[in-house]
Amino acid sequence: MAFCPECDAEIEEEYEYEEGDIVDCPECGAELEVINTSPVEFEVIQYEEEEEEEEWE
Repeated sequence: MAFCPECDAEIEEEYEYEEGDIVDCPECGAELEVINTSPVEFEVIQYEEEEEEEEWE
C-alpha cells in the first residue's frame, strides 16, 4: 500500500512501479515521482516558477 505525501490518500498499486515513474494522485491531483519500489514511496514533484523579467523603458 502506498500513500500520497501531499494529502495522505491511498494510491493503489495498479502495476509494478519503477523508480522515476510519474503518477498523479487520484485525490489531490499532485504529480508524484516514484522514489522507492520496495516499499513503494512517492515524492511530490515541485516545479520552479520562472520569474518573468520586466523590461523598463
